[in-house]
Amino acid sequence: MSEGDFEIFLVTAPGLESALVAEAREKGFKQPAPILGGVTVTGGWPEVWRANLELRGAVRVLARVAEFRAMHLAQLDKRAHKVPWTQILRPDIPFRVEAACKKSRIYHQGAAAQRIKTAIKDALGATVSDDAEVAIKVRIDDDLCTISIDTSGESLHKRGHKEEVAKAPMRENMAALFLRQCSYRGSEPVLDPMCGSGTFVIEAAEIAIGLKPGRSRRFAFEQLASFDPAVWRNLRGEGGGAGTGSGLRFHGSDHDAGAIRMSRANAERVGVTALTEFQQQDVSDLMPPDGPPGLVIVNPPYGARIGDKQSLSPLYRVLGQTLLSRFAGWRVGLITSEAALAEATGLPFAPPGAPVTHGGLRVSLFQTGALA
Repeated sequence: MSEGDFEIFLVTAPGLESALVAEAREKGFKQPAPILGGVTVTGGWPEVWRANLELRGAVRVLARVAEFRAMHLAQLDKRAHKVPWTQILRPDIPFRVEAACKKSRIYHQGAAAQRIKTAIKDALGATVSDDAEVAIKVRIDDDLCTISIDTSGESLHKRGHKEEVAKAPMRENMAALFLRQCSYRGSEPVLDPMCGSGTFVIEAAEIAIGLKPGRSRRFAFEQLASFDPAVWRNLRGEGGGAGTGSGLRFHGSDHDAGAIRMSRANAERVGVTALTEFQQQDVSDLMPPDGPPGLVIVNPPYGARIGDKQSLSPLYRVLGQTLLSRFAGWRVGLITSEAALAEATGLPFAPPGAPVTHGGLRVSLFQTGALA
């Protein structure tokens, strides 16, 4: 680890850690390693900023600024005062502290949080505010205290340019990692026959032309003492991406006219209207677009989410029959909470990947190879 480097924790949905490791490695982050609920990398503050700006699969980015043993509150107080808060936080920016204690002799979360707040106020004189954007996260696990700064602010799935969402939407960061798990890298067409607000289609188009996911929003790290506006402007550039994805197009359809209106409006805000096509149609009317085969990715209704499982079997059956009869050469990725619904498609799915929590349910990605 270079001088000035520290551990950076990239939070993601449990079950998607390996996909985020692959993305972090591809983006040049050092020493990516999976742990439950995320990925650790090492780097300095510019890597923190770049992770927020460029990583599609992260939910938030935590900078781990201190770690020490603390057996009791007096020890926590003493060691918290030794953290170089003036190099991290600004005296004019309010902050809040969230503490969690597990299997530790320090068990009172409120008392632990109060010691950290006092240490920061003694160092800076900064104001504590329950709704402050700058959040200090303190975790005491088996007497090991880890202090992290939430550098993202709002969850990173909120890209800052998509406003309209359908019922039970797929979050952008999850969509990006499911696309990655389907081996999508931006060089083939993508089609979503139940597109909702267009998340999969829009993510695929952004990836194809290299748009940075965080280009349209602000981040909590912009209010830290470690923030360098000149370096950030250089990193951010113009948001990346000026090409057209080698002439590729990305297609979405849905039986609901409102979903199609939302998808088109979202694609326009994101800046990928020229690459995307959305049309209202039933799954049974689905036809492959002109050009080479690619990836069909779909997040249909689940029984526990919208509607009833039994009544959904015919929808899955029609989807499978349509794809099998018309989409030779295309791969299929299907996300569902019910293996029985995936089976109802009749598609030749491989065993699913690790389950992922989505909307309070555990869902899995089912994949096929190229259809015959």
